[in-house]
Amino acid sequence: MAALLCFCYMYVNVIAEVKNLQSKRTYIIRMDKSNMPASFDDHLQWYDSSLKSVSESAGMLYTYNNVIHGFSTRLTPEEAESLEKQQGILSVLPEMVYELHTTRTPEFLGLGKSDAVLPEFELVSEVVVGVLDTGVWPELKSFDDKGLGPTPSTWKGECETGKNFNSSSCNRKLIGARFFSQGYEAAFGPIDETMESKSPRDDDGHGTHTSTTAAGSAVSGASLFGYATGKARGMATQARVAAYKVCWLGGCFGSDIIAAMDKAVEDGVNVISMSIGGGLFDYYRDTVAIGAFTATAHGILVSCSAGNDGPSNVSNSTSGFLCMSGTLIPAKVSGKIVICDRGGNSRVEKGVEVKHAGGLGMILANTELYGEELIADSHILATAAMGQSSAAAIKNYAFSDPKPVATIASGRTRLGVEPSPVVAHSVLEVQIQSPQRRVTFNIISGTSMSCPHVSGLAALLKAAHSDWSPGAIRSALMTTAYTKYKNGKTILDVSTGQPSTPLDYGAGYVNPVAALDPGLVYDTTVEDYLGFLCALNYSSSQIKLATNRDFTCDPSKKYSLGDLNYPSFSVPLQTASGKGVVPE
Repeated sequence: MAALLCFCYMYVNVIAEVKNLQSKRTYIIRMDKSNMPASFDDHLQWYDSSLKSVSESAGMLYTYNNVIHGFSTRLTPEEAESLEKQQGILSVLPEMVYELHTTRTPEFLGLGKSDAVLPEFELVSEVVVGVLDTGVWPELKSFDDKGLGPTPSTWKGECETGKNFNSSSCNRKLIGARFFSQGYEAAFGPIDETMESKSPRDDDGHGTHTSTTAAGSAVSGASLFGYATGKARGMATQARVAAYKVCWLGGCFGSDIIAAMDKAVEDGVNVISMSIGGGLFDYYRDTVAIGAFTATAHGILVSCSAGNDGPSNVSNSTSGFLCMSGTLIPAKVSGKIVICDRGGNSRVEKGVEVKHAGGLGMILANTELYGEELIADSHILATAAMGQSSAAAIKNYAFSDPKPVATIASGRTRLGVEPSPVVAHSVLEVQIQSPQRRVTFNIISGTSMSCPHVSGLAALLKAAHSDWSPGAIRSALMTTAYTKYKNGKTILDVSTGQPSTPLDYGAGYVNPVAALDPGLVYDTTVEDYLGFLCALNYSSSQIKLATNRDFTCDPSKKYSLGDLNYPSFSVPLQTASGKGVVPE
């Protein structure tokens, strides 16, 4: 009987522990270092004591010292609530999970024709672009360090080792590589190294193309199976690259991203490039936005992608037309070219489903939601992407002819296609547009590619004007951007085929040569941002959370969103209570 009771007691304890583990999630704890109790000798001791007071078993995943002050850990909601009540705790925020959002581009932007106006080689080689993404594939010729001198004296980073990656993977071009997986592993368990490398090694390819887009060395004869043949190069070919792997098969976790930003600041990067996106949150609740603000205050320009999706209420495709998993009947699909509506699942995944069902090819048809926008992908079977109007004509033929016939033929590289550029559909609050295509053994499009273009151009401007702040660089890129074609007509919206508006193109299409000598820049200081937050009706505590600064809005002063010294515009919208303001 006693043995049975003991067994039952142990069983209940195990069940309770399992439930406790299942209820835990990662939190990022912001600490106010100025309020550390005098009883502690250092901040780490304070952090550990605060954590152990609510959970003896909890350990710190990371400690943060630069972009924020604090640590990340796994807690239950009750433990998190208890911790937030302690002295010196600014906030306890649940971790957010983020997702990942050319041979011709330099010439298209005017860089190839304007080398004489670009900053000198030695100046550009002093600039370091830190790329937060899926890691790096160091053997690529795009990371050739020929002609580069010693690493900048200000560089303090490392080349971390791990599976399929050793210290010799770095050189004078790829001067640093780190990986951050503790947040990811806390959520999903140990990384399966048969599926991905627990190291800076890029098993996905996304991080390699973003880093080489920003600052890859020139590679002659690059192409994708003979298409787009030419010289592949980054925007700032002489700049150095530091890779920070924060994205894994299960996503990009906030605790890992903040840790990478923290290290990037400490290592000495000049530009942080992140082709990563998530939801929309108040600034004081978005730890990545808070980290970006602090990095900017350190003089580091942060470039992020806007994402490739936008709001819409259009939804009229069935799962069969969408070619989603399990919806295709092999008997009907085998040996045929299949029409798949875009949406519902990824574009490449649709081709996978068609191939699994025995299909020979795919016509990827845009619906009303996507209009005439076409995105380049690497499909696993013959695929033709169609805008809405062409797709409608093909569907009309396929559904009206009892024996429709189609052929997908190999195309060719076309240059000088007009109109170009065009505005991507449904992307709101774009600051600067940049080219959404490049070739480094692949052809891909989207804002993930736009982001590193701007990051590389920012590196060029930093080299040319070492005394410019991140705000001045951003201003130069935005104020010199263009919104009209050479014929004077406004850039078209790709989804509608109609002239775009400032809500579509933001500041416009980036013009790097003009940005090198803009004539006028609008510098944006920390004080400007503080006033902006006051115009958003942020309280002192919310401003403290967003900026890590003690600041109280002057009640006698009327703050306006328009006061932000920023080359953009905003529309204040009063809430029903008359208190809230929403910038657009």
